Amino acid sequence: MNFGQRQRDPTKHFVGIAAVILFHGFVIYALMTGLAKKVIEVVRAPIETKVIEEVKKPPPPPEVVLPPPPKLEAPPPPFIPPPEVQIATPPPPQPTITAVTPTPPPAPVVIAPAPPVAAAPAPAAPPAPAVVSAGVVCPGYQEKVKEAGYPRDANRAGLTRGEAMIEFSLSAGGEVKNVRVVSATHPIFGRYAARQVESEVKCVGQGHEIQTVRIPFSFKLD
Repeated sequence: MNFGQRQRDPTKHFVGIAAVILFHGFVIYALMTGLAKKVIEVVRAPIETKVIEEVKKPPPPPEVVLPPPPKLEAPPPPFIPPPEVQIATPPPPQPTITAVTPTPPPAPVVIAPAPPVAAAPAPAAPPAPAVVSAGVVCPGYQEKVKEAGYPRDANRAGLTRGEAMIEFSLSAGGEVKNVRVVSATHPIFGRYAARQVESEVKCVGQGHEIQTVRIPFSFKLD
């Protein structure tokens, strides 16, 4: 049977029309009997709502920290002693006795002491300068000594007499230098006599320097 023949079959058209008529009849019957109102009331009835609590998941169990497994150390190998090796020790050598002839000690060497070194002679002391008499180079010095008079300081000190020896050098031109007191019974007489030589005594040059000239002074209170 082809498609054109199936469209021309009137039986199928009647079945569809009958089904539509029955559906409309059922709807009209429901409206007339109030069945539709019950359906609407059922739909309008309050809807009960329930709050469904969320099911809380139980907390996870605490982590159990397992201790590390013990280290299994291998046992040390058993000690096996080495085999004993016996070494034959040679016998000790026999001591050899050798006759030794004592050698006489050598005669001691006598070393003669070195002759003492003679000490070098000490250098000779320079000769003392010759003392020239004041009467030769200083003519008339006696009058100057007498004119000096008696020192006033000695009179105040209660001294009645005294002596002094004055020494000086004489230049080639006759200048009196390096006046010094050689001895004095009292410093007052020495200082006074030295001043008299420096200021009053006049000498004559000899053409060369004379190192030592001495003039004695004697003082007495009249």
